[in-house]
Amino acid sequence: MSPIVLIVLAVVGITAVILLGLVIYAIWIQWNVQRSVPPRGAFVPVSTGKLHYLSCGNGPEIVMIHGLGGQMGNFDTGLADNLARDHRVTLIDRPGMGYSERPASTPTNIMAQADQMMEIIKALGIERPLIVGHSLGGAIALGMALRHGSKLRGLALLAPLTMPVEEASEAFAGLAIRSDILRRFVGWTFAVPTMIRRPEPVEELIFGPDPVPDTYAIRGGGLLGLRPRHFIQASRDFVNTADDLPSMAREYPRLTLPVRILFGREDRILDPEHHGADLVTRVPQIGLELIDGGHMIPVTRPETCATFIRRASQAMT
Repeated sequence: MSPIVLIVLAVVGITAVILLGLVIYAIWIQWNVQRSVPPRGAFVPVSTGKLHYLSCGNGPEIVMIHGLGGQMGNFDTGLADNLARDHRVTLIDRPGMGYSERPASTPTNIMAQADQMMEIIKALGIERPLIVGHSLGGAIALGMALRHGSKLRGLALLAPLTMPVEEASEAFAGLAIRSDILRRFVGWTFAVPTMIRRPEPVEELIFGPDPVPDTYAIRGGGLLGLRPRHFIQASRDFVNTADDLPSMAREYPRLTLPVRILFGREDRILDPEHHGADLVTRVPQIGLELIDGGHMIPVTRPETCATFIRRASQAMT
């Protein structure tokens, strides 16, 4: 056997060992994460598979939809408990996220997810809820209002994605993978160790200027992001997020459902001027409030968000 062939075989062998090691590491991390942050709710079967949800409290219905790469824990560091004092609050892991299932064939554009959320609401027997959407969850809530407005009470949106964007935040650059094969490869090899090795740049964009609360990793479910399936499903969401926004923006003026928006002035992910003020210019009946803080206000400003949502709920009763 020639020296060149031996070298090639050695390189292939070393590469295979490294990749196998990365896969084993990802599996080990996933096992530890899911042991630390187990499912906290119940499951219901829907068209996308098992759906993980948590309901608490009594009173007018509120359904909370998390954003890109999130899960129900984003609302469970004080916000949900506060609202549950006088509302029935339902937290949902969107299909594919948290502990909810989603087959690879399931569409992930905003309007498709809006339809999926309405199916979930029906499956849970919830009637005319107030929808609270954060970030991408805000865009999904707006899609629900455009297509299913008569079945909802109103929208209270926290730092929502509302308008088309020319360039997404660099915090999500790693998710921009169109090939599902490549997405799975990255998810099961390099994604997890990269997130563990250097979390600070992404955290500073997503949370900044606010610090990451100590409660975020476990109670807020942050650790669940350190799983291959989480990366894969978040990437599927990300690459299709922009598809429906231009047509949605053209339809906003026909919104008849009450909509209220709360933004952090220092949001580093979504520009409050573009996604808040520009929307209000198009649809003047939408209410906009600004507070100090960044993008993750459901986690960093739970009391302020609860006051905003409760006020919106009372106005929409």
